[in-house]
Amino acid sequence: MSSVRRQPRRGFTLIELLVVIAIIATLAGVVAPALFGNVGRAKSTAARAQLEIFALALDAYRLDVGRYPSTAEGLAALRVAPMDARGASLWRGPYLRQAVPTDPWGFAWIYQSPSQGGPDGYDLYSLGKDQRPDGTDEDADITSSGDRVSR
Repeated sequence: MSSVRRQPRRGFTLIELLVVIAIIATLAGVVAPALFGNVGRAKSTAARAQLEIFALALDAYRLDVGRYPSTAEGLAALRVAPMDARGASLWRGPYLRQAVPTDPWGFAWIYQSPSQGGPDGYDLYSLGKDQRPDGTDEDADITSSGDRVSR
């Protein structure tokens, strides 16, 4: 009697690999939408927080200089003194520690002063992810007029 010795089996079969891949794909399909939905909400929350910081800086600028920066001066006036002699002598900035960042979607903030609501205010807003007026969820506009931040 010859003894035939079998080698121990090494590796996985094709069926075992396909089952594992199917399980991983199912888990990714369930987890990914929930995870990416939170990223969109986090960006909207970050945009509102940035607007609050800008509102504080703009109010401090107005207290010192006596007016909000013009549309031409923009948010850069929170870091650099105004060009006019009167404004430059009253300026106590910088009012922001760092350069004005883009909104969380990578676009420039839209600033206008005087505001559409009156000559003594300003409008500051982001058009959201889609860069179009209105929208919902992550595409919603995030605005600030004077001391009011809304969505």
